[in-house]
Amino acid sequence: MKRIITIGREFGSGGRELGRRLSEEMGIAYYDQEIITEIANRTSLSEQYVQAVIEHRPSFSFPIHIGRSFYPAVSPVFEQSMAVFQEQFRIIKEMALKSDCVIVGRCADYILKEYRPMRIFVYADMESRMARCRAKAPEEEEMTDKELKQHILGIDKKRAKYYEFYTGHKCGDKLNFDLCVNTSGIVIKEIVPGMAAMLKR
Repeated sequence: MKRIITIGREFGSGGRELGRRLSEEMGIAYYDQEIITEIANRTSLSEQYVQAVIEHRPSFSFPIHIGRSFYPAVSPVFEQSMAVFQEQFRIIKEMALKSDCVIVGRCADYILKEYRPMRIFVYADMESRMARCRAKAPEEEEMTDKELKQHILGIDKKRAKYYEFYTGHKCGDKLNFDLCVNTSGIVIKEIVPGMAAMLKR
């Protein structure tokens, strides 16, 4: 049985860092941006476009009714969004079957549910999330606290809509995870050894 760990997270909670450090501590593969790159390679779409597609829930065009039948007027953009997700679905399964791994985001907890992954959700209070975002932001980036908070909440909202559209589950629902980690005021690298030891058992 492969050891598969999926990481769901709030923006700015440190979920990506936690996933990367766990993979290093446990000596297993780590997949995040690599998934975007592989989708781009297989679809001939740019990585920037693929990233934009998977950060937004696809939207249907206005439905068309013909007689008693119902046909959604599917736009090319919607079709492409679905094609990208289907490719992501295949790639994530391939990666998980290839070796033990940590996969961040991308509905991996849902896609891999038949393999019973360890599903982790990472969250934090807004103060900690804002502090992490400021620490990683380019020097030239200037946002007021209000603007940064709106930015964080906006990304969370987009991720939630995407997750809920493809999985039918509420994003961040604790019942869909095996372990919820509150990183408020915590230095990620300090908690990783203990978590890794637990996950290796």
